[in-house]
Amino acid sequence: MSAPLVYLDAATAAPLHPVARQALLAALDDGWADPARLYTQARRARQLLDAAREAAAATLGVRADELSFTPSGTTAAHSAVLGGLAGRRRAGGTLAHSAIEHSAVLHAAERHAAAGGTAISVPVDRLGRIDPTTWSAAVAAPGVALAALIGASHEVGTVQPVAEAAAACAAAGVPLYVDAAQLVGRAPVPDGWSLLTASAHKWGGPPGVGLLVVRKGTRWESPWPADERESGRTPGVVNLPAVVAAAASLRAAAADAAAEAARLAPLVDRIRARVAAEVPDVEVVGDAVDRLPHLVTFSCLYVDGEALLHALDRRGFAVSSGSSCTSSTLRPSHVLEAMGVLSHGNVRVSLHRETTEPDVERFLAELPGIVAELRAEAGVVGL
Repeated sequence: MSAPLVYLDAATAAPLHPVARQALLAALDDGWADPARLYTQARRARQLLDAAREAAAATLGVRADELSFTPSGTTAAHSAVLGGLAGRRRAGGTLAHSAIEHSAVLHAAERHAAAGGTAISVPVDRLGRIDPTTWSAAVAAPGVALAALIGASHEVGTVQPVAEAAAACAAAGVPLYVDAAQLVGRAPVPDGWSLLTASAHKWGGPPGVGLLVVRKGTRWESPWPADERESGRTPGVVNLPAVVAAAASLRAAAADAAAEAARLAPLVDRIRARVAAEVPDVEVVGDAVDRLPHLVTFSCLYVDGEALLHALDRRGFAVSSGSSCTSSTLRPSHVLEAMGVLSHGNVRVSLHRETTEPDVERFLAELPGIVAELRAEAGVVGL
């Protein structure tokens, strides 16, 4: 009989929250009409959309008219970056961003540069954190129109000094965009930002729903063709049942966030300590203290990253990786590369509301043997 599956990749997508499932099923019956129309079914759909917006905005502590729903977190990130730059084109054409932004932000930066703009990358230290002094100098440079800083690293869990970064941006008169995908529904988001995005399936909502928040007074211009929906911030009809489920599960996840953080952080501490002690030639990366409560990343020397993920999968563990040793790329994760840390045999473990202590214990019990087997197969012995 095969071992039960243990899902440890919540940083990519958390399992659907029970509240999301309930709200989704109810909204499928009640929220299928176009909320922009005037007949009875459409008015009911409009009520659901307005209620979802109010609920999500209240959870984030923003005004309802500042929040728009998008088809994904990626779309929200593209909108924040390209729209923020478009709205500030008179101030300059430069985007300042950390070296470890999510690929969605970096791809938007590439599009901006291809259109004649400029993007400057602010380095991070070995823990994956920007230096506030270096950041301040970057955002104060002539022509910087927008700054982008991920709230907490999706790959190594390090939390950024968002409040300090926001203060530096305010002093320079530059709006700050924060990718809060790993924070929203799990941890408070510091104040001071002008634009913020999040993704529903990170907190247990359904996939295909993103959040874009544009604070009042922020110059922002849609990078998309004109559309009257969602205050003109994103084109097309929203997936209303999914939006309702996203808002309901966000409220539930945020209400439980402190308790979940208190439960999961010690389990992550256990993983950090045991992996370092029991697996030879391993580097646990990211900040040990100022980090997300549910995420830990480590790299194993002399191990092929793809082989390690497949071996773990065969034993029933679903994890992620930013390893350089995969068939799809010859380069390591840009995050690990920017940090200057080991990337071979990289494993990212991210816990969620359904993760139990026995799940973590089983992972820790089996990992050393799996790594040893792969090293032996590669001819690496005697470690």
